[in-house]
Amino acid sequence: MDYRKLGQEITELVGKKENIARLTHCATRLRFELHDISKAETEKLKALPGVITVVNNGGQYQVVVGNEVQQVYRVITQQMGSATRSADSKSNSGKNNGPKQKQSWISRFISVISTTFTPVIPAIIGAGMIKAILAVLVLTGLVTTESQNYYILNTIADAAFYFMPILLAYGASIKFETSPILAMTVAGVLLHPGWSALMAEGKDVFFIGVPVRLTDYAGSVLPIIIVVWLMSYIERFADRVSPSMIKFFTKPMIVLLITAPLALVAIGPFGTYLNDLVAMGAEAINARASWLIPLLMGTLQPFLIVTGTAWAMTPIATSQLTKNGYEMINGPGMLASNIAQGGATLAVALKTKNQKLKQLAASSGFTAVLGITEPSLYGVTLKLKKPLIAAMIGGGVAGIYAGLTGLVRYAFVSPGLAALPAFIGSNPMNIVHAIVTCMIAFIVTFALTWIIGFEDPVEDEEEGTTNVNDDKTLSGQPVQDNSPSTQSSTITNANVPSQNELRPLTIASPMQGELVHLDRVPDDVFSLGLLGKGAAIIPAKGELYAPIAGEVTAFMDSKHAVKLNGYDGEEVLIHIGVDTVNLKGRHFDSSIKVGDRVQRGDLLIRFDIDAIKAEGYEVITPIIIANSDRFSDIKLEKQNPVEVGATIIHLS
Repeated sequence: MDYRKLGQEITELVGKKENIARLTHCATRLRFELHDISKAETEKLKALPGVITVVNNGGQYQVVVGNEVQQVYRVITQQMGSATRSADSKSNSGKNNGPKQKQSWISRFISVISTTFTPVIPAIIGAGMIKAILAVLVLTGLVTTESQNYYILNTIADAAFYFMPILLAYGASIKFETSPILAMTVAGVLLHPGWSALMAEGKDVFFIGVPVRLTDYAGSVLPIIIVVWLMSYIERFADRVSPSMIKFFTKPMIVLLITAPLALVAIGPFGTYLNDLVAMGAEAINARASWLIPLLMGTLQPFLIVTGTAWAMTPIATSQLTKNGYEMINGPGMLASNIAQGGATLAVALKTKNQKLKQLAASSGFTAVLGITEPSLYGVTLKLKKPLIAAMIGGGVAGIYAGLTGLVRYAFVSPGLAALPAFIGSNPMNIVHAIVTCMIAFIVTFALTWIIGFEDPVEDEEEGTTNVNDDKTLSGQPVQDNSPSTQSSTITNANVPSQNELRPLTIASPMQGELVHLDRVPDDVFSLGLLGKGAAIIPAKGELYAPIAGEVTAFMDSKHAVKLNGYDGEEVLIHIGVDTVNLKGRHFDSSIKVGDRVQRGDLLIRFDIDAIKAEGYEVITPIIIANSDRFSDIKLEKQNPVEVGATIIHLS
C-alpha cells in the first residue's frame, strides 16, 4: 500500500491540514478533531482504498484504516508540520493548547451529557435491574413491601439515583478536565445531611448576608454538571495564583471555598430550575398528547443513535425516575424501537440467501430484541435501508400504543425482552401494555420487512468468493488455483506448499477470562468484523500473554494494543479495552518494543483492570486475525471461561 498517497488523500478529504485542530491515533484508527467538520467529505473517505470506515463520535472524527494506522499517521503529521498534536501533547496544566473543533451548542451539549453519563451507566443499570428483580419478587409474593428484605434491597437500588450528583460529578470532571475528587466533594456538599437538616427546619438561610434557596439535590442532574464546568475554571485560577511551595494546600482550599458556596447560593438553584423546567415541559407534552413522545422515540431512535443524539433525553428520564419512581420519556419508545429493530433483522435473516448476512442478521436480531440494537442497526438495517424504514414505522406504531396506554418504565435498563421486569410496578396493567407494545413492534416490522423486501447482497460480489480453492492464502503463503477460469493467472512459486503440507493453525488465549464473540465488543469497528474475524475475552486478570510465536510488529505508546506477526503467516491484533487509548498508558505496564521476537505464552503487558474500569472504560479485549482474508476458515472455540494458553481460535 502507498501510505504516502493514502495519507495525502485523507488529509485532503478531511478539509486539508488547516482544518485539523488535533490528530491522535490508536491501534486501528486516526482520531481527528476538526475546526469545521462540515468540510470533511465522509463518503469519499469511506470509498478510499485502505480506509475501512469513518466514525463521527464523541467530538472525534475517526478514520479507521486498520493495522497500517501508524504509517498513515506519520505521513499526515509530516504534512501538518508544526501543527501536529500527538497523543501525549498537553501543556503542564493538562489542557489542550490546540484550537478546538467548532461545534453547535447542541453538539456540545450532547457531548457533555454523553461523556458525563458514560461512567455512570453501569451503576444506574445495575440499580435498575435490582429494581426489576424486586418488582418480580413482590409480584410473586416472595417479598412484601413491608419486609426488611424489601427495605434493604430497595435502599441498594435507590442509592445510585439518590447519589446521582456524586456519580455525575466524576463523569463531568473527565469531560471538563478538572479534579474528580474535588468535583465529587462539591457534590457531597449538596447532599450533606446538614443541608437536609436545614431544609427540614424550613427556616430562611443566609450565607454572608446572601439568601440561600433550600433545594433538594438528591437525584438531580443539571446542577452538578454546571457546577463542575464552573469549577474547571476556578481550579485553573487557583493553580495560577497559588505559590508553588504551598500549592498542595492552597489550591484545593481555594477551589472548595469558591465553588461550594457558589453551588449552594446560585448555580445549584439555577440548575435545579432548568432541570424542573425541562421536566415540566416533557410532562406537559405527555399530558396533552401522551402518544407523541413514544411515537417520536419509537420512530426516530435509530436516527438518534446514528447521530449520537440519543443521550439528549437521558437527564430528563433519570430525573423522572428519581422523583416519580417511573419515567415515560425514554423507556416506552425505546422498547418499541428495539423490538422493531429485532423484528426487521430477524426477517432479513429468514429471507436472505446470503449465508454471511443470514448469520449476522440472526445473531444481531436476537440481541436486538433483548435490548442491544447497535449490531443490528449498523450491521444490517442501516446498510439495507428498507428494513430500517420498516423498523422505524413499526417502532412508531408500537410507540403510539405505548403512549395511549400510559406505559412507563420503573427502572433504568436497556428496554427489551430481557428487561421486561423493569415495566412491572404499581399499575398491574403496565407489564401487559409493555408486552403488547413488543408484539405490535415485532409483528408490524417483520411483516413490513417481508413485504417490501430488500436488495439481497450477492455472496460472490460481497465477499469476492466463498470457494476455498480461489486465490486465498493458508499459513500466510499463496495457494495455487488450477480452476479452468483462472489457470492463465496461476501462481508458480517454488516455496508454495503442496496441499498435504498445509496444516491448521491455532491461536492461544492471551489472558484468563471469559471467551465471547466479537459482537459483544461495544465498538462497531470490532463487533462488525471490519478489522477482521476473531474473538474477545472479558479478562479476569490484568495480564496479557503472547497467543502465538512471532514478532512484535506494532505496539502503541499507550501500551493498550499490540500486533504480532506469526512465523506461519498469521497476524494477530490484540486491543485491551475500548477507547483505552485515551488513558495514554495509565494503568498499563510493558517493556516490549517493535521488533521483539516472542514465544507463545510470553508475558507482554500488565494492566490494572479495576483502575481502568474506575475511569469509565470497558476492559473487554478483542483478539483479531488481521489478515482473516488469507485463511479459508476461522473457527471460534465454544464460549466459556478460558485459561492462558488454551486454544480459542482455529485457522485453516
